[in-house]
Amino acid sequence: MNGKKRLYISLWVFFVVFFIGVFGFKVIGGDEWSLLDSLYMTVITLSTVGYSETIDLSANPAARVFVVVFIIFCLGTIAFAVSSITSFIVEGELKDILGRKKMNKKVSRLKDHFIVCGSGETALTVIQELLLTKKQFVVVEPSEERIEKLTSLGEVLFIQGDPSEDEVLVSAGIKKARGILLSLPTDEANLFVSITARSLNPDIRIVTKGIEIKSHKKMQKAGSDSVISPAYIGGMRMVSEMIRPSVVSFLDMMLRDRDQVLRFEEVVVKEGSYLIGKKICESKVKEKTGALIVAIKRAATGDFEYNPAREAEILANDVLIVIATPDMHQELEKITG
Repeated sequence: MNGKKRLYISLWVFFVVFFIGVFGFKVIGGDEWSLLDSLYMTVITLSTVGYSETIDLSANPAARVFVVVFIIFCLGTIAFAVSSITSFIVEGELKDILGRKKMNKKVSRLKDHFIVCGSGETALTVIQELLLTKKQFVVVEPSEERIEKLTSLGEVLFIQGDPSEDEVLVSAGIKKARGILLSLPTDEANLFVSITARSLNPDIRIVTKGIEIKSHKKMQKAGSDSVISPAYIGGMRMVSEMIRPSVVSFLDMMLRDRDQVLRFEEVVVKEGSYLIGKKICESKVKEKTGALIVAIKRAATGDFEYNPAREAEILANDVLIVIATPDMHQELEKITG
């Protein structure tokens, strides 16, 4: 029996014994004892205080027998209640409940965040990257044991529940989220959650792990914007290690360096930004944020302009591809609107 259930039972037993006491004293006392007298006698007996009886019990043998039996029940009830409350606190369940409420409050405040479904090896890599790059996110995982392992990674917000259920995704803030990453154990589970997520938020970006290559098209039809194959990525990594080892080493160092977290990031130049119409040399992005512009995705055509010239003009809704730390990225988002 867990501590929470035991606490509820002890409180229920306490109220039953209390009611029996009031009822018993009233029946035995008859018209001579008022309801307040019966209540008073129950309280002083149950609390073992024994403070000045309102009515003399010496002339009523039945009342004395009832008090003896009632006191025995009271001692057991109090001992059970105290042990249950102590166990509830010591075992940390009270702390867990308060922590759960605090976390739910934090999750409800999230906006433009990411949702990670699952906590397997792939999902753990995703979570670690989101932590390093200081992104707001929440993890949805049905297993309590796996959730406990997440706490070792850092301050991770989580919802314990089945991500295929609408109410679980809603509690994770899917209607306000920017994207959802599906890394559940099977393609069927990822497919079903993809459909659910798309129905709850038509504008959300969905990135799904696809185990079987043949399931990728089905996932995209179901609503996934992108399907990632661990097997394909692993194969590409192996051949890259063989034919371009220095490039792989460079990217590995960039990804694994904990002192300076550098990433390829993107930011949209929104309407109203002072960067619109300026040349790269005039924008002073490097001087103001430290971020290095390596490409521009043109809004008008969708084409990429790699290593753009200093004279290249920045236009509204262009996407700037940069190398930046999380702090640099945040500063760049400020000046792009």
